[in-house]
Amino acid sequence: MSDLLARTAELVAIPSVSRDEAAIADRVEAELRAAPWLEVVRIGDNLVARTAGTGRRVVLAGHLDTVPPNGNALPRLAADTLFGLGSADMKGGLAVMLALAGEAEPPSLQATFAFYVAEEIAREHNGLLQIEAVDPSLLAGDVAVLGEPTGAVVEAGCQGSLVVAVTLGGARAHTARPWRGANAAHRSAPVLERIASWQERRPVIERCEYREALQVVRLEAGVANNVVPDTAVLTLNHRFSPDRDVDQAFAALAGYLAPVLDPAAGDSVALVDAAPGAPPGLADPLLSGLVAASGSPPRAKLGWTDVAFFAERGIPAANFGPGDPEVAHTAGEAVTRDELERAHRALRAVLYPTLDPGAG
Repeated sequence: MSDLLARTAELVAIPSVSRDEAAIADRVEAELRAAPWLEVVRIGDNLVARTAGTGRRVVLAGHLDTVPPNGNALPRLAADTLFGLGSADMKGGLAVMLALAGEAEPPSLQATFAFYVAEEIAREHNGLLQIEAVDPSLLAGDVAVLGEPTGAVVEAGCQGSLVVAVTLGGARAHTARPWRGANAAHRSAPVLERIASWQERRPVIERCEYREALQVVRLEAGVANNVVPDTAVLTLNHRFSPDRDVDQAFAALAGYLAPVLDPAAGDSVALVDAAPGAPPGLADPLLSGLVAASGSPPRAKLGWTDVAFFAERGIPAANFGPGDPEVAHTAGEAVTRDELERAHRALRAVLYPTLDPGAG
């Protein structure tokens, strides 16, 4: 087996903050073109490498970009742990993908390796959308695995996300004579109380327990320090289980808030942004095989990831890669040799079931 920790350190040493992925794309492209059994296509700084045969196809996908550095731009090795920007999210996963793509022979399954840009910023810039716009067939497959950090445990599907604006009406007045108006900020109190008392749902789907969440993320009111505000806006983020679609999740949330809103006073609930969730898809034999190869029971992905991109297109998808998701985007981001090797071993068992698991 190649030294996955050293390979990850080399990738961490290449800066690739979102919108600046050219250098790491060059490095990845060089490695992919060295595999004679792969057809490689580059679209901007996105790369897709595919086997040319027929049969069931697995798409292994990983993003090239990182968030901005936080005093951790350079890789630092401490025994069998690598610290550095992107080590967990997700250059460790990229190292595993490159090791699999660099095998001396093609896998038993048909395989697509997709390396894409701009996952860490606004969805409109996402490299998967760029690839699809040029040639949707490049991302076609029967199942997909995103190399997001999961500690080498299958994290199935993902939750959806809503951004919702709750607007409360009022009437302006001078703060010296507030009784002549209606303070919209004060009217937000019962709404805040209702949100704070919201009871989370924990649906279990295919052995995975999803835990929903509802949080106020922004409060806005007022136009001047001597004016009673006539409008208050609460921005909410709701993470919902994949047993609901966007419309169902929004309807349930709006219904929950209705008892503390008064449309006659100008109150309203509006959907600002939405991302659908993705079901676990563990009935697919390739994903259930990955669970078995990992040696650990699956768990729900509580955040949102690009598995939803594939699920929207009818492709069952899961998250699986080295690194602890809890340390992603932190100054102490790190990945261990053990996580890298366990992730590589499980994916290799799925792609190369007849090969010696200790070889490589």
